[in-house]
Amino acid sequence: MSGLGGRLGDMGYGVGWRLVRALPETLATAAFSLGADIAARRDGEKVRQLRSNLARVVPQAGPVELDELTRRSLRSYARYWQEAFRLPSMDLTAVYREADRTISGVENLDAALAEGNGAVVALPHSGNWDVAGVWLVGHSGRFTTVAERLEPDSLYRRFVAYRESLGFEVVPADGAASFRLLLQRLRENRVVCLVADRDLTTSGVPVTFFGAEARLPGGPARLAASTGAALLPVGSWFSDGGWGLRVHPRIRVNDRAEVPAATQALADIFAGDIAAHPTDWHMMQRFWVADLPREHPVRARKAG
Repeated sequence: MSGLGGRLGDMGYGVGWRLVRALPETLATAAFSLGADIAARRDGEKVRQLRSNLARVVPQAGPVELDELTRRSLRSYARYWQEAFRLPSMDLTAVYREADRTISGVENLDAALAEGNGAVVALPHSGNWDVAGVWLVGHSGRFTTVAERLEPDSLYRRFVAYRESLGFEVVPADGAASFRLLLQRLRENRVVCLVADRDLTTSGVPVTFFGAEARLPGGPARLAASTGAALLPVGSWFSDGGWGLRVHPRIRVNDRAEVPAATQALADIFAGDIAAHPTDWHMMQRFWVADLPREHPVRARKAG
């Protein structure tokens, strides 16, 4: 992001966090839904990419159905941002209770922590993953997550402050340093929570996702292999007026040699939840290897 563009983006998010909290919820919902519908009609580059991704997830969809899926997905994404702008001023205890009312599979997390080796919670960019974090804080206490550094730094600090206000411990994505800190938290029998459905670096783990090659980060499985922590996939989606969450049974990762198989198992579980709730998967970037430009490092390395 350019210097001017970054500053404007930072200002826009700041205005959003102040303005949306002041609006009545019904008016905010109508405004965000209208914005999503306008974006669908304009059919910009990101919207076209979203439609292309949905075509892989729902291959049987014809053009009319795909247009409707795209419109609903944009509304879902708009709902995520509406809730993100409002969450810091909401009653987080009430949010936790509402999420706790519908979540399933909590016994998988409780069993993992009872073993004493911590838990690595991995989830995709689906539904409202911040609400999943609010539930986790209410259930198990403060957890640790990683944030990618954004430009300008003021925008990065704004997002860190936002998530810290929800009770998360946020560490920068600084490679080995952040990995060591996450290892320490797991050895303290804490929870590490990672959004783990896209890694287009050459270190990403190849997986088959909806029948085609994609790359997922290997970090969640490596953390589990290094500490004995439970690797727990979590599904997240929206429901009418609420949220759906599912903590899946653990994926066993006994050593580093099992990281590729564990990452494929994670991809399979993500795919099952995304197939059930395709419009809540907010993937508006190129995701599959075949969709990347020929000069992209992943494709170049694969061709080589």
